[in-house]
Amino acid sequence: MRSDAIKKGYERAPHRSLLRATGLVDADFDKPFVGIANSQVDIIPGHVHLAEYGRIAKEEIRRAGGVPFEFHTIGVDDGIAMGHEGMHYSLPSREIIADSVETMMNAHQLDALVCIPNCDKIVPGMLMGALRVDVPTVFVSGGAMKAGHKADGTAIDLATAFEAVGKRALGQMTDAELYEIECRACPSPGSCSGMFTANSMNVLCEAMGIALPGNGTAIALSPEREALVRRAARRAVEIAGDERFRMRRIVTADALWNALVVDMAMGGSSNTVLHLLAIAREAGVALDLHTIEEVAGRVAHVAKIAPSLSTVHMEDVGRAGGVAAVLHEVARRGDVVRGGALTVTGETVADRIRGAEATDRSVIRPIDAPYSPVGGIAILHGNLAREGAVVKTAGIAPGLRRMAGKAICFDSQEAAVAGITGGRVRPGHVVVIRHEGPRGGPGMVEMLAPTSLIMGMGLGDQVALVTDGRFSGATRGVCVGHVSPEAAEGGEIALVRDGDEIVVDVDRRSLELVVPEDELARRRAAWTRPAKEVRSRWLRRYAAMVSNASTGAVLRSG
Repeated sequence: MRSDAIKKGYERAPHRSLLRATGLVDADFDKPFVGIANSQVDIIPGHVHLAEYGRIAKEEIRRAGGVPFEFHTIGVDDGIAMGHEGMHYSLPSREIIADSVETMMNAHQLDALVCIPNCDKIVPGMLMGALRVDVPTVFVSGGAMKAGHKADGTAIDLATAFEAVGKRALGQMTDAELYEIECRACPSPGSCSGMFTANSMNVLCEAMGIALPGNGTAIALSPEREALVRRAARRAVEIAGDERFRMRRIVTADALWNALVVDMAMGGSSNTVLHLLAIAREAGVALDLHTIEEVAGRVAHVAKIAPSLSTVHMEDVGRAGGVAAVLHEVARRGDVVRGGALTVTGETVADRIRGAEATDRSVIRPIDAPYSPVGGIAILHGNLAREGAVVKTAGIAPGLRRMAGKAICFDSQEAAVAGITGGRVRPGHVVVIRHEGPRGGPGMVEMLAPTSLIMGMGLGDQVALVTDGRFSGATRGVCVGHVSPEAAEGGEIALVRDGDEIVVDVDRRSLELVVPEDELARRRAAWTRPAKEVRSRWLRRYAAMVSNASTGAVLRSG
């Protein structure tokens, strides 16, 4: 076993002495040592309950004949960090988490790993770290929260609360109505109830085969979720030291392809593109935006989930058959699902989805009657995004797939929020928010505050938004993010001026700035990057090392 490096031979007597101080006895030194990466954090509703799941995992590892060692990672709640300087730390936290997992596992030479994440940045961060360590690993998330409900029974969620702020700003909602939504939108621990980034990533873990069936949809604090934690912990002991189940042998090109398939079929968060690119890099798999667009063109969108113009939530998808049923449905169209991919249970993906018929066709549509014949995420290119941009098409109403308008430019999210609430943004505008990319932010901040204001103020069908930042999974509407090159590296988005015409054409996969090339050349020659004070030394380091979104906003090696 890998852990023999710290527990076998007379030379390791000092090491064993230290381990005995933690409670180990003679018999333990012949057992596999299993790490538990737990992201329990009191301030994150998706993670506040994970201490109990860590306790359960340790109990099951001991019963299965292993020795558990739990450690913790940091976590950032994007909803709480939204709209202030805290959001600059969200995407960079992915790197800290990956580094932490790598550090703990390799410093102590543990044999296998159970990862207990739940929310955005934390799932991909753990995944990236686990790929570097490359030991048998099982993921089991903390589960989604149930949807909230107003007193009249209307289903609501976090996106409802953000959009309600826009309605309150216009005087279209009373303080009492806003308070009811505030109190009811997030009714329990768990990751936010729709197909936001957290649940998107947990679904993708199941599709990739690194999590057990049900990981994407079993509700937090449910008996089903507790059973998943127990099974995951036992499985980690069973596969410890088994070369077939090393992380990089599970997260292959086929596994990442299947993740993209379910992402497109369910209309996942646009953040999944950012994370899958970064995960592929750690796995040593070639993946780029062109491959993602290829998958999008081959996969029908069969499950529309909140906030994508839907009242369906993760609990509904689970009742309808879950991730396996979604994959089973899209697999009816040729060879789009790569069924030979191995999973941590020892089954192939084909084994998992065989016979997994959808039980509710209002939640998972038949392949011959999808919401769209193509996937719920699209990659756009054009002179405003030479290296690509991302849009969540699942959240766009059918009549809005092409929008043209006059640019109104803001050099930060805060300036955009002030402009929107101050009435500067009007029908026919394309809101441009720049210098918020991975380098320029720094940290590639999420834009849920401005997009929710636009929707809440009734401008969602009349205004588009284009940014080198990114969007929350709760975002809907004509919102194009991840524009690359970003403004901070001199991308064309830095050259846009108020009044320029911008055309967003989703069906043609294009994002164009209607300005003559000679005029753009003059602007480019005169452009200098605006000074931006960044007090944090960590964020300055991050900005100096990070790539743009088209490659996953990964840190370049030194």
